[in-house]
Amino acid sequence: MTAGQLTWKDRAIAACRSCWYDCVEPWKLALLRMKYEKFYGPDEPEPEIFVYTPTYNRGELLMERAVASVLGQTYRNFHYLVVGDCCTDCTAELAAKVDDPRFEFYNIPRRGYRYPPTVENHWFAGPVTAANVALGRVRGKWIARLDDDDTWTPDHLEKVLKFAQAGNWEFVTADMREERDGNVFRSSGYPLYGDYFRLEVPGHGEYVYNPVIGGTSTYFYRSYLKAFHYNPDCWRKTHNRVNDLDLLVRLGKAGVRLGHLNEITCLLQPRPGESTVGLDAYRRHESEMLEHFRFSSGSGTQ
Repeated sequence: MTAGQLTWKDRAIAACRSCWYDCVEPWKLALLRMKYEKFYGPDEPEPEIFVYTPTYNRGELLMERAVASVLGQTYRNFHYLVVGDCCTDCTAELAAKVDDPRFEFYNIPRRGYRYPPTVENHWFAGPVTAANVALGRVRGKWIARLDDDDTWTPDHLEKVLKFAQAGNWEFVTADMREERDGNVFRSSGYPLYGDYFRLEVPGHGEYVYNPVIGGTSTYFYRSYLKAFHYNPDCWRKTHNRVNDLDLLVRLGKAGVRLGHLNEITCLLQPRPGESTVGLDAYRRHESEMLEHFRFSSGSGTQ
């Protein structure tokens, strides 16, 4: 389903959600800061970090990439939650073998129909339910997200934490190394107010705060921002339809202080049997992706 195929109902629901976010989230942020910002400063040496990974039926790849890179971090004070979106493969069995008290696996018991099952919609909104479940279980001072098929550099948590503390940032991202069709390049993110996001630059005199925002697996932020959940209706929008971009745009519009670390701390590489990453990979393997992400029931919501 493309943006042009959205129904009037889809557009109405998306518009109502956007209006709600625009009205409520700036006030939500102000209240959260009043209550929690005083607990953050540059002098806390080893605050606990809550790391989470949403996953669905990629057990072996999850262990080889995400789990291995998280448990191998130079920064040691973290709790790592993997949320399975009703995984039916070997994920639960492999997770049970992880011998580390910082690791936890939770499997959502049901995976019902949520949106029209196209490869684009699976890409836009597929991780939303599992990610929001993870945000409901946050503990500690900071949050970090890593997707199941991505890999951090060993010093990722150490670097982004120091960067966030030094700059008094509430939410930071970092550069990534991507591999597409045999070409390896550095991805340095996008300006929030730019052509890609099609947002109007707010007027603030001569200075405009226009932060660079990077990829999902470099998200690192203060735990009080767990109140900003992923949008389950992001697929109904006409632009910025991917769940992570929807969230970042909302954070920027609410006034969250967004910083970007100009260092590569995350590696994006094709999954086995594929040659590229992201939505391109989903589209090139459409039939396999539709089968892989097929909902367990044809009706109802979760």
